[in-house]
Amino acid sequence: MNLLIPLYVHPAEDPGAWHRLIISAAGTYGVVLNPANGPGEGPDPAFAAAAGALRAAGARLLGYVDTDYGTRDGAEIADEVRRHQEWYAADGCFLDRVTATPEALSACRRLVRSVRRLGAGTVVLNPGVHPAAGYTRLADLTVTFEGHWSTYVSAFSRPAWTVREAPERLCHLVYGVPEALVPLAVRTAHERGAAVCGPVTGELPNPWAELSPALTGVRP
Repeated sequence: MNLLIPLYVHPAEDPGAWHRLIISAAGTYGVVLNPANGPGEGPDPAFAAAAGALRAAGARLLGYVDTDYGTRDGAEIADEVRRHQEWYAADGCFLDRVTATPEALSACRRLVRSVRRLGAGTVVLNPGVHPAAGYTRLADLTVTFEGHWSTYVSAFSRPAWTVREAPERLCHLVYGVPEALVPLAVRTAHERGAAVCGPVTGELPNPWAELSPALTGVRP
């Protein structure tokens, strides 16, 4: 079981969710740390403690960085990657809202190379949709679906090139999953070629603020 967990709630607000995440760390591909839509202006002791406990439990830590679809300055992105590393000992980065078009592929390639030079061992790209062919070769993992369970069930489709892609390089993030159907969401992701997934029961505007208890017992 490989779960990508973006738990965007402060550890002090929901310590139970963080505790469940820590004890189930062995079943995760990685945990996305997002103290303040990024690393924040200064180190957060609660997040640092949670990050330390996750690391001790064997989890891979990924610092959240918003690229705003390629419009953010590269120096700002680099600075946030460094802060995640210095404050929370992040192993890599989760680059959110990345581009997906063929025209922007070269710029995304340069971005990934720059964060790797900073020491990001694992790079996850999140365009949230299937990007143009070539993006998945840039990173360790690419999120090719981010959306509601109802859309995932009724309107999911994938381009032909994904059939040839290693499932371990693809991830589906699905929110609004009924609690009883979380195991089904995991199985569905595997059937659709994504070995990594992140099904949650939460809804917009912040579905990642909750951790489904069912995730600790899910089997693909």
